[in-house]
Amino acid sequence: MFKKPEYSTLLSRLQEPSGLIQVISGPRQVGKTTMVHQVLESLATEGREVMYSSADLPAPKGTTWIEEKWAAARVVAKKNKTVLALDEVQKIPQWSETVKRLRDEELRLPNPISVVILGSSALLMHRGLTESLAGRFEVIRMGHWSLEEMHKAFGLNLEQYLVYGGYPGGAALMHDFDRWRSYILDSLIETCIARDILMMTRVDKPILLRKLFMLACEYPCRILSYNKILGQLQDTGNTTTLAHYLDLLEQAGLVAGLKKYSGSKVRKRSSGPKLLPLNTALVSAVNNTDPEYVSNNPSYRGRLVETAVGNHLYQSALKKRKNVPMYWNAGDNEVDFVLNRREKLLGLEAYSGIRGHTNIGMEQFKKKYPEAEVILIGGDGLPIETALQEDFQ
Repeated sequence: MFKKPEYSTLLSRLQEPSGLIQVISGPRQVGKTTMVHQVLESLATEGREVMYSSADLPAPKGTTWIEEKWAAARVVAKKNKTVLALDEVQKIPQWSETVKRLRDEELRLPNPISVVILGSSALLMHRGLTESLAGRFEVIRMGHWSLEEMHKAFGLNLEQYLVYGGYPGGAALMHDFDRWRSYILDSLIETCIARDILMMTRVDKPILLRKLFMLACEYPCRILSYNKILGQLQDTGNTTTLAHYLDLLEQAGLVAGLKKYSGSKVRKRSSGPKLLPLNTALVSAVNNTDPEYVSNNPSYRGRLVETAVGNHLYQSALKKRKNVPMYWNAGDNEVDFVLNRREKLLGLEAYSGIRGHTNIGMEQFKKKYPEAEVILIGGDGLPIETALQEDFQ
């Protein structure tokens, strides 16, 4: 059975409890619940008592549900070390205040229980943590699955990964593209937008938010000014609203807006974002582009390669608490991604096409920042498969 690297992190933390709540964070359908069950099974074989409960049931629940599960775990903990995992906690109103109170009470008791919480809505989980649980938790971040992980778990090769991306739940449906696409559109995209964003956050222009997501998937890794985006969407909203909606889409694990690198914080904020869908599956599903279409359209495949590389850099940065990738351009010259590392600036250009590729953008970038290192991915440069497993941080 394949186990994500986060499995080892959570297991070791629960084997040597710190008194901090373990929070499993990440977008929908990346295996958070599965990973927690794997850890609980391992702890049970070691003789620990483990208890798992989910609030994802039809009957409405209040904070009493949390208190009941916690009380039951306390009874068991009098005789043995106990781990309590609470899933879908974001569905309980005022969950974070209740968890805070119970956790503070717990530390005054002998044999305190270890607590793991997780939920499907990254937006609501983040809100609860920042509002009530400051200083009381550790986060284990789970992102979209990498090429290496999808290959080890399901046997995907590069070409399959470019189309189907890093959602493990969709791997069993790859034999039927239409069915797979319906799963991505209905169970992931619509659920994230309708339930995680529109129902839980004030959005005055929901149509604008939806159009922004679609635009990012239709034109992946394009650099657009906010005014140009509004023009594309034929909306009269202001750029502040648009930037806020892009932030909501990023928190939900759908789309990120990469900033421009210029060595000036003022210019980074004023420049338009580079729209990065956070999983190539989103691009394929929205555009209805199956493997045959991708293999027959090199320029489109190149966009998927760039999106996959951008995601690899983005996910790695989040997990390691490093700066997320940026981009650079001057006129028509562009470098796809820039990592502002402490020791050396790094520019990366993702390319998919004929060999013998030269890039004027990288040359201009080196002239402006001679201390920088530049790497071409694809073509005559670093193989794409290698780049998607490389730690550039």
